[in-house]
Amino acid sequence: MTPGLWRSLGDRAPVWPGRNWPLGATWTPESTNFAVYAPDATEVWLCLFDDRDGPDTELHYPLTEHSLGIWHGALPGIAPGTRYGFRVDGPWDPERGMRFNARQLLLDPYGLAVAGTAGAGPETLPYDVDDPLEPSALDSAPATARSVVVDPSFDWEGDVPMTRRWRDTVIYELHVKGFTQLHDRVPEELRGTYAGLGHPVVTDYLRDLGVTAVELLPVHQFFSEPALLKRGLTNYWGYNSIGFFAPHAAYSSSGDRGEQVAEFKQMVKSLHRAGLEVILDVVYNHTAESGSDGPSLSFRGFDDRGFYRRVPPPAPGDDTDGAAPDFDDTYWDVTGCGNTVNTEDPLALRLILDSLRYWVTEMHVDGFRFDLMSALTRTGTEIDMSCKLLTAMGQDPVLRHVKLIAEPWDVSMGGYLVGEMPAPWVEWNDQYRDTVRDFWRGHTAGMREVATRLAGSSDLYGDDGRWAYNSVNFVTAHDGFTVRDLVSYDGKHNETNGEDNRDGTDSNRSWNHGAEGETDDADIVALRRRQAMNLMATLCLSNGVPMLTAGDERGRTQRGNNNAYCQDNEISWVDWRADDAWLDVYDLTKAALRLRRDHQTLRQRHWFEGRPTIVDGPKDLAWLHPTGREMTDADWHDDGLRTIGMFVSGRPLREPGPQGEQLIDASFLMWFHAGAEPCAVVLPDNDWVRRGQVVLSTDPALPVGTPVEAAQEIKVGPRSVVVLQEAE
Repeated sequence: MTPGLWRSLGDRAPVWPGRNWPLGATWTPESTNFAVYAPDATEVWLCLFDDRDGPDTELHYPLTEHSLGIWHGALPGIAPGTRYGFRVDGPWDPERGMRFNARQLLLDPYGLAVAGTAGAGPETLPYDVDDPLEPSALDSAPATARSVVVDPSFDWEGDVPMTRRWRDTVIYELHVKGFTQLHDRVPEELRGTYAGLGHPVVTDYLRDLGVTAVELLPVHQFFSEPALLKRGLTNYWGYNSIGFFAPHAAYSSSGDRGEQVAEFKQMVKSLHRAGLEVILDVVYNHTAESGSDGPSLSFRGFDDRGFYRRVPPPAPGDDTDGAAPDFDDTYWDVTGCGNTVNTEDPLALRLILDSLRYWVTEMHVDGFRFDLMSALTRTGTEIDMSCKLLTAMGQDPVLRHVKLIAEPWDVSMGGYLVGEMPAPWVEWNDQYRDTVRDFWRGHTAGMREVATRLAGSSDLYGDDGRWAYNSVNFVTAHDGFTVRDLVSYDGKHNETNGEDNRDGTDSNRSWNHGAEGETDDADIVALRRRQAMNLMATLCLSNGVPMLTAGDERGRTQRGNNNAYCQDNEISWVDWRADDAWLDVYDLTKAALRLRRDHQTLRQRHWFEGRPTIVDGPKDLAWLHPTGREMTDADWHDDGLRTIGMFVSGRPLREPGPQGEQLIDASFLMWFHAGAEPCAVVLPDNDWVRRGQVVLSTDPALPVGTPVEAAQEIKVGPRSVVVLQEAE
């Protein structure tokens, strides 16, 4: 250890041997056990910080006990809220993935809370910026965060997992800060926090809208990339995790000395009491330490060689001089963020599994959405559906019963896995998104794929024992345009991101309807709002699990920015003012979700078969041509057809009730018309349904309550959804 780097301890408190499990800091009234994995280290010091009498005072304690690569010790009398970190020494050999530097203060990989943040200067780099092959002589402690000792006790008051069925689930993707930062009915001191999200004003809104689960953008502790900080921006979305057990401290209204943990738990309890499940968007595929030229904040300083994947060395015989290849320290990156976590490493795999179980058992969350899941499903560099992580999760008695959602792709060419994730996983279905967007902007080449997406994407999920709910349907997400921007912009407008509008996708499948951006043209605005309603109605009534993006139901805009990851401002925050809100879209969305909730016909688990469920009954599903007949092969290949009717029978449903009883529900006929002109449609003349009425409509000329009868011709207005329900 470098002499003089830390203050002398004087009469040092004894370090008890402690134990090598559990990893992290485990507090009890008697003592706190500290255990960290650093298999190649030669020395490890626990560092405690005290700022009661002024600037941080750092005290260090050597951990002399180590077994199985784990360094451990216990200290008596440590109070919850105590800040700590580690300094680790060992070989400095960057070419072999060894970057030990005792001048770097490291966060506990298993830390339950984090205080402070990391700066953008050279202090957090383990190497000398002028000579990267040499270790840095700078002390990182003044420029980085500390872990926090946490008392885990909390009164859950009987809170238990909700275990809502997938078929009954409606997901609402939101950002903890952005959802309430501008909410005038949330107390100012709670806006943008966990407590704000759990406020009754917010939970009442979500419940009244009709969603059943919130999917929170990353809440694991994260730091902003140095490049963003230097541009005066921050990582708003949070896809730059560094603490996989710690709730992000900046979303806490009560403090960062462990208070954020209790506040998060209270938020979950409040959401559960409102009938809302909590799903976390988790980022285990990479960390905030970036590539091999990035900072040393935690994992890199403990076990850089084991925790991150490397480019495989050349095979014997591939090298030109015939010598055995040296270890190649080039990071293997399929995340686009500089590094990829190595799930083949036993301790990296253990950390992910321990983290997931912690959030379920201790924080009571109901499920997870995995960012760039394909990056985690690798054996070597190849996709492997029998990889260690998927196998372990499928066998885990805790994890196999929670909601598991995959973003089934990464940034590699071979990482696109839509339709390939094994049970019990469900998937974000981007093919649904693209097909629905194309249909409503008039770019569909035939109706077959449109029908397939509306009915649950059986081409992706129906061939291996899965069901329609394996498809998480969405038309927007945090990444990309909002619904309002989708109908208001032809191209992206990301100039405020500071990357000369080069960032963000150019494949938006959007349409501005005659003017780029906001306009005072009343006709264009009216058409845009109707198209937004069409998109929301289609999403809410398609078979599968709908996912709404926060604010879409109100016409939230990002001013054409389709990559607002660094916009922690009004561009990203939900605007709760009524004067510019598209409240007609809100009313339509709420009505569509109520129909879905009230009628199991519109949220079925079984695949439609296109035949009766009972003898002489109606088909469970029939696709109708505007002339009133069922679609023919020629119709399916008609690339000029812009209208389709979807008849779904509820008499009876194919699925039995909980005691095997036959379930009877209403039948529905939904017309989706994307044409620019009105379309006359003829209602089928058969014994299935003789009378009904309009129960949902984006066509002002066919309001809710309009009666209809078999064989009747009705005129559906341009670009409209009309839903008919049989009369009782």
